[in-house]
Amino acid sequence: MKKLLLAMLAISVITFSSCSDSDDLIPTPYPTPDGKFDPTNLKGEIKDGEEYKMDASKTYKLTGALVVQSGGKLTIPAGTRIEATSPTTNDADVRYIAVAQGGKIYINGSATAPVVMTADKKEAEAWGGLVVCGKAPTNKADAGSAGAEVSGLSYGGNEVNDNSGVIEYLRLEYTGYKYTNEKEFNGLSLFGVGAGTIVDYVVSYKGGDDGIEFFGGSVNASHLVSVDSGDDGIDFADGWSGTGEHWIALNSAKSGIEGSNNGDNGAATPMTDATLKNITIYGMGEKPFFLKEGAGKQNINNIVVGGLAAEKTQAFFYTSDDDTDAAARINASDIVITNVNFVDMKSGQTKAVDGLTVTENVEAIGAGNGINKPDWMPDALNTIDGSTTVFGDPVVAEVAFEGDITTDITLDANNKYKLTGAVVVKDGASLTIPAGTVIIATDVTAEDTDVRYIAVAQGGQIFVNGTADKPVVMTAETEEAESWGGLVLCGKAPTNKADAGSAGAEVSGLSYGGDVADDNSGSISYLRLEYTGYKYTNEKEFNGLSLFGVGSGTKIEYIVSYKGGDDGIEFFGGTVNASYILSYESGDDGIDFADGWSGTGEYWMALNSAKSGIEGSNNGDNGAATPMTNATLKKLTVYGMGEKPFFLKEGAGKQNIDDIVIGGLADNKAQAYFYTSSSDIDAAARITAGDIVITNAKFIDMGTGNTVKAVDGLTITENENASGAGNGKGKPNWLSDALNTSYNGTTIVQ
Repeated sequence: MKKLLLAMLAISVITFSSCSDSDDLIPTPYPTPDGKFDPTNLKGEIKDGEEYKMDASKTYKLTGALVVQSGGKLTIPAGTRIEATSPTTNDADVRYIAVAQGGKIYINGSATAPVVMTADKKEAEAWGGLVVCGKAPTNKADAGSAGAEVSGLSYGGNEVNDNSGVIEYLRLEYTGYKYTNEKEFNGLSLFGVGAGTIVDYVVSYKGGDDGIEFFGGSVNASHLVSVDSGDDGIDFADGWSGTGEHWIALNSAKSGIEGSNNGDNGAATPMTDATLKNITIYGMGEKPFFLKEGAGKQNINNIVVGGLAAEKTQAFFYTSDDDTDAAARINASDIVITNVNFVDMKSGQTKAVDGLTVTENVEAIGAGNGINKPDWMPDALNTIDGSTTVFGDPVVAEVAFEGDITTDITLDANNKYKLTGAVVVKDGASLTIPAGTVIIATDVTAEDTDVRYIAVAQGGQIFVNGTADKPVVMTAETEEAESWGGLVLCGKAPTNKADAGSAGAEVSGLSYGGDVADDNSGSISYLRLEYTGYKYTNEKEFNGLSLFGVGSGTKIEYIVSYKGGDDGIEFFGGTVNASYILSYESGDDGIDFADGWSGTGEYWMALNSAKSGIEGSNNGDNGAATPMTNATLKKLTVYGMGEKPFFLKEGAGKQNIDDIVIGGLADNKAQAYFYTSSSDIDAAARITAGDIVITNAKFIDMGTGNTVKAVDGLTITENENASGAGNGKGKPNWLSDALNTSYNGTTIVQ
C-alpha cells in the first residue's frame, strides 16, 4: 500500500532538490496544474519509491543536477530530447544526470528514435553528462566512501550482477563539464556498474573529457561510439571485468582507448579483466591504445587501429617504460591481441611496445566497416542535425600490405592498401580483391630495399573482381615507370622452357609449368596496372602483368598496363586465354608471348611501346622447342612503336592473326611491320610451312621510310575495313571511362 501511495505521489507532486545536503532542501512544486511534469525546469532528485516517465513529445531543459536516488526510477522513452541549459552567474548549478547505487534508469531509445542528451551551447564541456553508480566490484579502496569522481555518489561493492537499468540508443553531445583539470565529466561514466545493466548503442559526440569510461564494475557494453573526445575515446580502469563488442573511438585528443588497472597500485585486485571484440580506433593525438597503470588482463580480437598524429612516434599498443605492472602482464601473456589491421601508420611509428606480440590480419574490419560508419549504426543515431553527422564523410584508410598469404583473404575496397614489400599468395590460398580497391606501391629506399610486387604461386589463386565503373587499381606513389614490380601469376600449364619448374619465374623466383592445361589460378577482370617494371638488372625486370605457365581455367579480361618499364603484359607459356587488354607506353614491348603459349587473344591494343608493339616468340634457347607456341589472335590494334611493330621472334611458333590495325612506327626505321630477324631460321621455317597466317590487316600511318609490310615469304591479306580492337587506333567501346583513366586522372586512350 505504501508503495502504491508513493507512486501516486510521484505522478502528482514530485519533489526535486539540488545535489546539496538534504537538510537544506526546500521542496519546490514543479508540476503544472494538470498534473504533468514541467519540462522547462528539469533538476533535483527522484527519491526512493518515486518514479518518473518522460514524455517523448517534449524537449526537456536540464537546469541543474538530476539525481535518481536509491529506490528511484527514471524512464526515458524513445525519441526524448534533453537539452542542458548553460550555467550563469545567477544559476551556477552544474547540469548533469546521475543514478545512485540502487537507483535505476531506463533509456529506451530505438534505432529510428534514439534518446538525445545535448546542450543549448554546442561546444564541448557545455554540461556534465550521464553518471551511473552501481554495486559491482572495483579495486578502488575508497570507492564506497569517496564517491564517484564528479557526482560525489558512492559506488562499488560485491554484487557482480547488480542492475542499474537499461541504456539503449542514446546519444550524448557536448559533455565534459570541468570543475578542475583533475575533476571533469565524461560523456557516460559507469562507476561500479553491474552485469545486470544493459548498455548498448551509445554515442558520445564532442565530449570535453573521455567519451565513455568504466570505473570498475562488471557491466558489458556493445555498440559504443566516441567521436571527437577532448581526452580519451573510451576508457576502462579500476578492475573493470566485462566484455566490450563493436566499439569505435574516432579523433580523440589523447588515446583512442585507454585500458588501466589501478592508478595507485597497478597490481591491485580484483584486476581489470577486459574482453574486447570488433574494435575500431582511429585518429588520435597521442597513444592509440594505452595499456596503462598496470593494464590488467586484456583479450583483444579483431581491431582496426591507426591514424596517430604524424609527429607522434608512440607505439600503437603502448605502455609507459616505468609501468612495471603492465610489463608483468605482458610477460605473463595476460594481454592477448589478435587479428589487428594497422591503418595509416606514419614514418617512425611502431605497432607495439617491446615484448608485446600482436597477430595481424589485413582483413580485420574492426567494429564492422573499418574506420567508417558500420552497418549497425542507424542513421537516426548518426545524425546530429541536418548538416552534421557523427561519422561525417567516409574516410579512406591506408593499410600496409606485404608478406605471404597462406589462407583465403579478401581485401576491403574502403581501404587504400600500401604495398610495402612482396605479397605472395601461396599454394592452397587465395586473394580476393573487390571492385574499386586501390593498391599503391611505396618507394624502395636505402632503408627499405624490399621490392614491391604481388605474386601468385602454383596452386594459389587471385580473384580481381573489378567492374567497368570500379576497376581495381595497382599503382605507385612515384608516378614513373619502374617504380614497382607488378603482378605475377604462376600456374601448372605446359611451357617449353625446360628449367621452368626449377629455375622459377624470371622475377619472383617461383616455379611454374607442368601438364595441367586447364589449371586455374583465379580470375582477373577490370584491372589497371600503373608504373610497373621494377628492374633488378637489364635482363631481369618485371612486366605489368606476367603470366607464367597459367592455365586455361584462369580468366583474364579487361586489363590495362599504363606506363610500365618493361613489357606491359607477357605470357610465358601456358594455355590461358586473354581478351580486352591494353598496353600503353610500355618501356619495352606492349604485349609479349613466348615459351609455348597456346591460347587465344581477342581485342588487344598495344599503343606507343618503346620497342615492339607485339612480340610473339617460341623459345629463346631453341626456336623449334615443343610444345610450340600456338597463338590465335583476333581483333588487334598495334600502333606507335619505336622498333619492330609485330616481331615474330625466336622461332615465332604458330600464329593465326585476324583483323589487325597496325601502324605508327617511328620514322625511318625501315623495318617490316611483320618482322623476323634474318638469322631466325626457325621463324623462317614456320613461315615456309604456312604456320603464320595474317588476314584482314589494315596498315595506317606507316611513317616516313617505312614501306615494307612483311618480311619476304610472309603473305598477308589486307582489308581497309578492318577495325582492329574495335575502333582502329582510337578508344574502343569496350574500354570503360573508369578503366581508361589513370589514378591521377589522366585519360589514357583519347
